[in-house]
Amino acid sequence: MLQVFDSPEAFWRAHPFRSGPDAQVTQTVGRILTAVRREGDPALRRLSRELDHVAPEALRLPPEAPAQAAVALEPEVRELFLRFISRVRAFHEKQRPNAWLEQTADGGCVGLQVAPIQRVGVYVPGGRAAYPSTVIMAVVPARVAGVSEIALVSPPAEDGWPNPLVLAVAGLLEVGEVYALGGAQAIAALAYGTESVRAVDKIVGPGNAYVNEAKRQVYGTVGIDALAGPTEVAILADHTADAGYVAHDLAAQAEHDVDTRVTLITPDAALIQAVRARLRTLLEGNPRAAVLQAALSRQGAAVLVSDLEQGVAVANRLAPEHLQILTRQPEELRGQVRYAGAIFCGPHTPAVLGDYGAGPNHILPTGGTARFASALGVWDFLRYTSVLQLSKAAFADLAGDAVRFAELEGLPNHAQAIRCRDE
Repeated sequence: MLQVFDSPEAFWRAHPFRSGPDAQVTQTVGRILTAVRREGDPALRRLSRELDHVAPEALRLPPEAPAQAAVALEPEVRELFLRFISRVRAFHEKQRPNAWLEQTADGGCVGLQVAPIQRVGVYVPGGRAAYPSTVIMAVVPARVAGVSEIALVSPPAEDGWPNPLVLAVAGLLEVGEVYALGGAQAIAALAYGTESVRAVDKIVGPGNAYVNEAKRQVYGTVGIDALAGPTEVAILADHTADAGYVAHDLAAQAEHDVDTRVTLITPDAALIQAVRARLRTLLEGNPRAAVLQAALSRQGAAVLVSDLEQGVAVANRLAPEHLQILTRQPEELRGQVRYAGAIFCGPHTPAVLGDYGAGPNHILPTGGTARFASALGVWDFLRYTSVLQLSKAAFADLAGDAVRFAELEGLPNHAQAIRCRDE
């Protein structure tokens, strides 16, 4: 059940949210990455048997498999997925950046070229649930950006193939390169390449602690989107909030995993007690009761603040993945929030709608990283290259300053590379 803290100070003492990687996970992942880098496909097959308890006939599915899975969808489900895709695409198309090139008065030019990353790997989790929504959230912005090659990896089920809904959505998005691979070994295959898997330029998509650590260790060999920790929600609420809404929204996030972090922030002590009571009722007979109980007990918190201004300060320090604002006038507080992966305002905007195709992306920064990171977007699939061409006159105007700067930095060859053009 939610642990109650009577002040933000008590909460911070008990919840040091920011922590480094687990040493055992780091070592295990390191061994997996080394094995895949050295052995290739044989290591992938062995690790699949040992870790996923599945021996897929082929690591890569037939290219036509995603399209066939899409055709096999029930019409109602197919239309549901297409509506989801349409809303997400419309949102992300507004993120397209503009390249620019300006001609200077002396005949030169300066500008910025924008080009898509050529080849991207998308990791889609398996395990406790199916995540066709993650396929949409990762692939759609990549397509909008213009990425030409997408390799999708997802853990195999007992039949040796990824979840059929994951496969079907890949088909709807015209992703034909799909691998029955999960865990750190899938990240290794995308980063280093094997006989069956061609290496990618960047890897995106959420996963468990081992996937996250693998992404951290391969960064630099490939790009990564972010290091995603356990999912989280914070709800900033006042006395006008419906306790039932709050309880259900906390439970919706908590059912993801036992490590999920859920936090209620409010100046209303009565609301805290009402929400705790509703949560106890909600747990009775709930099919996800064990996961909910574990998450609420381990990482669930209710923080009593003096007023909403202090509540915003707590939310900003948390920098949560999802922040819901359930107050009388949420729009007045929204502008005061500096750090959150995504903000959901008002009683009719639960964070769950962000998961299911309202438009914004649900692959979000976690663990306080919203202080410097953003939701997955079109920008994650683009490269930016500055362009400069100087005329002789413009070169002459800059040369003196550049030579002096090079001398101050103790780089004589930099200075000479400029001087030689005046000789």
